[in-house]
Amino acid sequence: MSVIIYGLAAVIIAMLAIGFYVSRKIKGDSVNYIVAGRGLILPLAAATLMAQSLDSNATLGNTDLVSSAGFWAGAALPVGLALCLFLTGLFFAKPMNRMNLTTLPDFFRRKYGRTVEIVASLIMSVAYAFLLAGNLVAGGYLFQIFVGTSFELGVFIIAALVLSYTLAGGLFAVAYTDVLQAGVAFVGSIALIVYITTQYGITVPAGMGPSNLGQLTDPSQGAYINLATIIALGLGDIVAIDFMERVFAADSPETARKACFIGAAGTLIIGVPFSVVALSAGPILASLGVEAGNQAVLYSLLQNAVPPWLASIVIAGIVAASFSTSDGAILGTSSVIARNIGGIRVDESAPAAADGGTDEGFLGTESDKLLTVTRLMAIPITLLGIFFALRVSATGMLLVLAFDIMLAGAFVPLVMGIYWSEMANTPAALISMLAGSGTRLFFFVLLPTTYAYENTLFYIPNDVFTAAFDGLPTFIAAGVSLVSFVVVAYATKDSYTARSLNREGRRTIVAGGDNDEE
Repeated sequence: MSVIIYGLAAVIIAMLAIGFYVSRKIKGDSVNYIVAGRGLILPLAAATLMAQSLDSNATLGNTDLVSSAGFWAGAALPVGLALCLFLTGLFFAKPMNRMNLTTLPDFFRRKYGRTVEIVASLIMSVAYAFLLAGNLVAGGYLFQIFVGTSFELGVFIIAALVLSYTLAGGLFAVAYTDVLQAGVAFVGSIALIVYITTQYGITVPAGMGPSNLGQLTDPSQGAYINLATIIALGLGDIVAIDFMERVFAADSPETARKACFIGAAGTLIIGVPFSVVALSAGPILASLGVEAGNQAVLYSLLQNAVPPWLASIVIAGIVAASFSTSDGAILGTSSVIARNIGGIRVDESAPAAADGGTDEGFLGTESDKLLTVTRLMAIPITLLGIFFALRVSATGMLLVLAFDIMLAGAFVPLVMGIYWSEMANTPAALISMLAGSGTRLFFFVLLPTTYAYENTLFYIPNDVFTAAFDGLPTFIAAGVSLVSFVVVAYATKDSYTARSLNREGRRTIVAGGDNDEE
């Protein structure tokens, strides 16, 4: 156990050291802080996109779900995340990078106006509190099992560590630590499946393996939930604030596109082996006389069935993953609150100065209010994540729920704004967001389970909706969002002309609506 603790300490120290070291690149500039000066080269951009997908939600949640419900229940996480990266590379990376945005809600302001910007920002902020919580849950279990703290103390420790270097280094800290995280996760994932295969063999319990496609077609085997997971992640993650920050930070549209494709491949290469290992976790632990349970199955396997050096590597990857997505969630949400809800802006069209300072159009190095407020907002965001982590201690469910919320509320207006721009107007976007989000909230409070986990956050008991309905709200809410958008767009096309964006994503025409300026 001492080897594991030393390994855990080493990776935490390395993450903090890298984060604080690269904080020197910020130099008082909010654009450096939020989007790394828009200068991430391909290796950094690819690593940080991959790390965003391979967080501790997608590893710990993956193995817990496979162990309890079958291969596709857990593999749906890396498959859905890889699908998101692939689709983004095909359809979104180039146009979104070219727009020179600072945060994702900036797009909604340019295309639809200030009101839609605020609504989108609120939806994304709530979703990301759940995403942050899932990673804090994984960290809490890790400290509880391997260090001996309580779960609650572990959550507070991981939150404090991540917050400290995020405040200092912003997206530079995220990007550079993600290189470490992706490397360690790759080595740990491959080494773990090789060890389990050679020492124990892969045991697939009846009906639990990847060949049982009933897990994707038969509702009684969880098909609704598994398919909803893939769709929520595959589409909803496209509207992820920290994910799109990484796309914006790439040094060119082509770099952003290639980074997405590399990240998609890496997500499958690293994520699927965890699903395969989890199939054998129950039989292996049973042969060793260990009760696996349904939570933190991977941790039980590492603690009891593999040598300490290997457990140390895998745990290091999980901790780094928890840091990676947690800091991205904190940074992305705090910047959205400061910039898009608070209305504190700098001129994102002006490039950062070559010396890392600021060009004309930015506030000064010492007076960048956006930088200051973004850092301050990171504190309440972290506290909200801690609250959700302590109330809903289920990693995989929190990951999917976060992107389910964004699929319901923000995906349709983004897609329509880019690819149906001549019809995509402000009323359509606003109604689509409210209808989709409202529908998803309606089902959330009325269903006793969410992605097969008990709804312990807010459930109104009723006899209408049962656990058998679980998974379907993902499709219904997204469908309501889409239909609402199309109907309202056609109904208002004569009275409310859509705003047009030029090739760079700048607004060129404002007609029939508010006239806010950049």
